[in-house]
Amino acid sequence: MDNHLLHQSRVIEAPNYFERKDMPLIFLAGPVVGAPNWQGDAATRILSLDSEIYVASPRRLGVDFETADPRFEEQILWETYHLNIAGKYGVVLFWLVKEQVHLCDRPYAQTSRFELGEWKTKHELNKAKLVVGIHPGFPGGKYIRYRLSGECPGIPLPTTLERTCEEAVRLIKG
Repeated sequence: MDNHLLHQSRVIEAPNYFERKDMPLIFLAGPVVGAPNWQGDAATRILSLDSEIYVASPRRLGVDFETADPRFEEQILWETYHLNIAGKYGVVLFWLVKEQVHLCDRPYAQTSRFELGEWKTKHELNKAKLVVGIHPGFPGGKYIRYRLSGECPGIPLPTTLERTCEEAVRLIKG
């Protein structure tokens, strides 16, 4: 099988569901709205490091979930389902990337910040595997790094997407 096709078959994108709950899954958490399409780069990097891993990417091109889009609830259910599988059997990877396009009516990374707090708690209570990459230009990154390093020293906090992916693969194997 072509390497590209193999990699594509290992990436689960919304609205498709990952049914094999016993397989290693990395969920790509982090900004979508106003952010570059970092999820594609992350999936490629992860699968180049280990082609047996599955990757769940919540990005849907051309969809604005802040409007009255009927897929809003569908997206939340999809993300929750895959986050929970990754939290139990794999790794939740956060990449807090610098904002690419500023939207005046929406705080950047608002959903990602909420989810990060949720998964920090799940890491502490349930030992969920978590890696939080923080791009140097991410607003509030210094604060997040300070709090996580003090309260959860076992969570890797890299500053590049490449290193964040490497840490996720390391965690899923360990």
